Amino acid sequence: MSGTFLFRLGLTLVILQAFAAVFAPWIAPYDPNAQDILARMGGPTVEHWLGTDNFGRDTLARALFGYRTLFAISAASVLGALLCGGGLGIAAAWRGGWADTVTMRLMDILFAFPIILLAIGIVAVLGPGAVSTSIAIGVVYLPIFARTLRAPTLLLKEAEYVVASRAVGAGEWRLVLRHLLPNLAPVILVQTSLSLSTAILVEASLSFLGLGTQPPTASLGRMLAESRSFLSLSPWPAVFAGVAILLAALGFNLLGDGLQDRLDPRLRQH
Repeated sequence: MSGTFLFRLGLTLVILQAFAAVFAPWIAPYDPNAQDILARMGGPTVEHWLGTDNFGRDTLARALFGYRTLFAISAASVLGALLCGGGLGIAAAWRGGWADTVTMRLMDILFAFPIILLAIGIVAVLGPGAVSTSIAIGVVYLPIFARTLRAPTLLLKEAEYVVASRAVGAGEWRLVLRHLLPNLAPVILVQTSLSLSTAILVEASLSFLGLGTQPPTASLGRMLAESRSFLSLSPWPAVFAGVAILLAALGFNLLGDGLQDRLDPRLRQH
């Protein structure tokens, strides 16, 4: 399959799932927390297209609201990591000297911890919940954005047009806003897309372990955790929650790869 097809497929998946997350209150056929004891652990029917869970809650409604939770936490954490970690990486490379050394050594310390273990440790300190999950994932991705944006910044600050602009009296902010950030935009877009895909998996993992979003708020990871005890009776909630997580991560992965193919001059020329 061509890179263009995969890019379009990823973009389509992201748009459709983002649409489902934003308009979940209007698309969902039932309240995600409404219980129907008589219909509990049922398979797909006309009334419940994706079946019901062990409490009789509609699986489709909970999956749609689970998308809403998943995307909100992942987007907030990655955006925070981009602003803080990316800003630190750019500032460290731009200033150089001891500021660069100290900043990157701190990032190396964070980078040495396994992602999921560091996230679990932060949530254990802050307490389970959506906000602490966003903070944990954001801290985990700080060194990734810092290191990703530092390397091109080191090259760009020595570029001829930057040196020439500085020679004619351009200020630091003008250099950063007009010359540096526009040239970093492709790197930022690609890294953000790829980070969103893994942030989705981390959020689902934390919710599965009971450290992420807490009941009664719908969460795809918690749907997996709650349905694992009833797989032999009704596997539908686990199957559809797992497929939803898979499609969310796959969409951003394909989108990130497609953006890299389109925005990287070497790959575009090839």
